[in-house]
Amino acid sequence: MDFFKRMIDFFTLGSDRPVRRLVAYYLVLALIVGALVYFFPVVDQAIGSAKLDEPMTGGRVLADGLQAATVHGFDSVLSPRLALTLNTLIILLGVLVLMLPVSWVYMSTRYNKAHDQQVAQTLIFLPLVVAGIVLVVQNSLALAFSLAGVVAAVRFRTTLRDSRDVVFIFLAITVGFAAGVQTLIVAAIVSVVFNWVLILTWRYDFGRSVLKPTAASQWSEPLDQLAEPRVGGKVPDRELVLALGQKQALALADRFDRVRKILGPQGKKPRYNAVLSITTEKLTEAQSGVAEALDQVARRWRLDEVVTNVGKPSVLYYLVRIRKSTSTDDLLTAVRTKATDTITGADVQLAKAATDDAEGKP
Repeated sequence: MDFFKRMIDFFTLGSDRPVRRLVAYYLVLALIVGALVYFFPVVDQAIGSAKLDEPMTGGRVLADGLQAATVHGFDSVLSPRLALTLNTLIILLGVLVLMLPVSWVYMSTRYNKAHDQQVAQTLIFLPLVVAGIVLVVQNSLALAFSLAGVVAAVRFRTTLRDSRDVVFIFLAITVGFAAGVQTLIVAAIVSVVFNWVLILTWRYDFGRSVLKPTAASQWSEPLDQLAEPRVGGKVPDRELVLALGQKQALALADRFDRVRKILGPQGKKPRYNAVLSITTEKLTEAQSGVAEALDQVARRWRLDEVVTNVGKPSVLYYLVRIRKSTSTDDLLTAVRTKATDTITGADVQLAKAATDDAEGKP
């Protein structure tokens, strides 16, 4: 299994970004399929030369009756049994390589909650089963009625929590049917277009609207945590807070509460007096450069949290005790100097006690 993961990471540039990973995966897949079709022309016939209403194997006389019978797939060069075996293997392998990126997209494009592992695995297994059923039934009416009787005897009680999960399940069934009737080209086009449309709508947050206060009862808890007086300030932009997802609002409230506890109550000297946030796409290199800078300009510091978002830059949060002789500009300059090629943004937020000290207030 580890070898399979390493092979996928190698062919997809080892990236956890869905857009880059999809581009790399489909480019490699197109090169492999193109090479197979070029060197083995029968592969082209096996993956999509038959019409939807015609069987893939066996002889067929043309409509005008003037030309010799033609055959499809591997029947022209191999025995019927071996041809059936190779056709089936190509179909099932094609289903796997088409549904693997679909499962990546499903796991990556989640808005407010984690993905369902069972659904992610079903996206791989279901089209294989559907393709196998279609291959077995083919044009047999008796087998079709037998299958209907078997399915009717089985009760399915699975409830999908997200309406988008239903769309993914329908896509898996579509790919399975297309592969089962031996038109992998149709399955490939449908899955590729589906992946890119979903990636684009997720990337640009299509359809998001600001919630109205009257319809935001589920947001009362995170908003109360953000706006309660003991936090030490008011919410500066209520519309911005309402535009957050529930998970993001709760995470933000937890972060405020955690930082407030670490900085300590008012009237006591806090152990840390600033929060440094670093935005980066290179976590390891950025941590090394920022650590070197903080060792020079900070009295003490610690890495408090690393927030990673699939398809977006990661954010590092440091708790810092800045020396009295060091300003925030000096801190940011040192960080940008030591980690100039590894970070895309840096920001410092001072605690209220540190701000009062800087302004000379008692």
